[in-house]
Amino acid sequence: MKRTSAGLLAVLALLGGAVGFALDQLLTASGRATFTPSLLLPVLLVLIAAAALGVAWPVRRSVRSGVRIDPFRALRAATLARASSLLGAIMAGFGAGLLVFLLTRPIDPPIGSTVAMAALIGSAIVLVIAALVAEQFCTLPKDPDDSEPRDRAPEPGGGH
Repeated sequence: MKRTSAGLLAVLALLGGAVGFALDQLLTASGRATFTPSLLLPVLLVLIAAAALGVAWPVRRSVRSGVRIDPFRALRAATLARASSLLGAIMAGFGAGLLVFLLTRPIDPPIGSTVAMAALIGSAIVLVIAALVAEQFCTLPKDPDDSEPRDRAPEPGGGH
C-alpha cells in the first residue's frame, strides 16, 4: 500500500473548498441562510483522529518490539489512517470554502459562524496530521523472505 501523497490531500482540499464555497453561494442565491457546521463536527473529527492513532499504536508497538503482528491488522489500521487523512483534507477544504465565502460578503459574518468554521478547519487539520502519523505507525518492516530473489519458474510451453 502506497503512502498518502501530499498532492492528493491538496487536490481534495481544493475540491472541498470549491464545494463549500459553491454550496454557500447557491444557498444565498436562493434566499436561504448560509451553511454553518455544527460545533459537534470538530469534536467528531478529533475523536476520529484519536481512534486512528489508537488503532495504529499496537501496530507500532509490535513493530518496535519485534513481535510479529497479523499483517491484516496492520493493513486495517493503515486503511483507517488513509481514509481519515482523506476525510480531513476534504473537511478542511470544505470549511475553508465556507469561511472564504463568508469573509468575501459585504456584511460582517456572525462570530458564531466564523468560530464554527475555524474550529472545523482546525480539527480537520488535526485529523490529517494524526492520520498521517497513524499511517507512519503502520509501516511494517520488510519480511526477510521478501528480500531474497526467488528462482524463476520456467515459462509454460516455452522451450526449445
